Amino acid sequence: MRTLLWVVAIAGLAVGLTLAAARNSGYVLLTLPPYRIEISLNLLVILLVIGFAAAYALARAVAAALRLPRQVREHRLARRREKAWASLLEALQEYLAGRFRRAEQAAAATMELGESPGLAAVLAARAAHELRDYERRDAYLAQAAAIAHDAPARIVTEAELMLEERRHQEALDLLRRLPRRHTAALRLELKAQQQARNWEQVLALTEELRKRNVFDPAQAEQLRRYALAENLKRQALDARALEEAWDRVPASDRAERRVALAAARGFIALGGCERAHRIIEQAVSANWDSELVGLYAECESGDALRRIERAEEWLTSHPRDAVLLLTLGRLCGERGLWGKAQSYLEASVAVEPTHSAQLALARLQERLGNAEAARRHEREGLRLALAQLSAVTGGRRRAPL
Repeated sequence: MRTLLWVVAIAGLAVGLTLAAARNSGYVLLTLPPYRIEISLNLLVILLVIGFAAAYALARAVAAALRLPRQVREHRLARRREKAWASLLEALQEYLAGRFRRAEQAAAATMELGESPGLAAVLAARAAHELRDYERRDAYLAQAAAIAHDAPARIVTEAELMLEERRHQEALDLLRRLPRRHTAALRLELKAQQQARNWEQVLALTEELRKRNVFDPAQAEQLRRYALAENLKRQALDARALEEAWDRVPASDRAERRVALAAARGFIALGGCERAHRIIEQAVSANWDSELVGLYAECESGDALRRIERAEEWLTSHPRDAVLLLTLGRLCGERGLWGKAQSYLEASVAVEPTHSAQLALARLQERLGNAEAARRHEREGLRLALAQLSAVTGGRRRAPL
């Protein structure tokens, strides 16, 4: 409908102009002595319209000719940019598909085209790393550093690749350059601190990542307690440092198996037997653990009689725990209660034959002057130890690396 209206309007205008021109008898007189030109008004109007159209067309042609070099440059630049982005997209697709050689080639082509060269260099470095071509990887990383020294993508990538080679200190130095460490950087820093065995830093980072919902509560708790235990092991060479580290452990974590084991072993190694006994008692009362009970007789100092009474209380709830029976046998032997020691050790062997119980029985029989019985228990203990070693090594002379 709109087109029809335009056709009607144009036709009406043409008819009107034709009628006006037919009735127009005017003329224009141009004099330039000695010349004199007389033309009709209608012809003058037509000539003016044609002249304006010609001048306009000429001006447009000149402007287009002047713009042509710039348009050619812009066109070439646009084509180059399109080609570079297509190459970068191809590199990303090939990398995610696991075709690392093609990904590296496409990323290198993107770098040559000059579009996002820093990002392309980082992607090429990742691909070269997957191909285990570390020389080319380092060359790409150097190019990325030259283009954008403090770019987070380059820093995080280089730190991650260094951590895979266990170069944790270099990774930490890189991550410190970030103005604000985001979640991915914090996870890398956690891994670096774990490799460096900086357990106090691991505890702080674990809590920060838990607040950011990186870990669920159970996972965060597991990581935190593992760090607590490893920190206690690290302090086990200095009694004062171990005391301070244990005092910093939250009360809710002191009964956790790994934490209590690390602390008890540390105090036993440093001669702090009474402190180790208290740790074991508190932990076992909260959560029964046979390995912790086995440490209860490791330290021979302290009140053995009180420990025997406490262990016998545990025995009412765990009558068939071989480790508890072995511990009671050792404690009774420490106090010279030979009959009870022998009965507990024999009961431990009856529940679960172990080389530890057999050797304890051998030492007891030696004290009692029963040389033949002592040798018999030693042979049985050696047999059990060799059987356990064979099970670990699979019968090989050397354990697998």
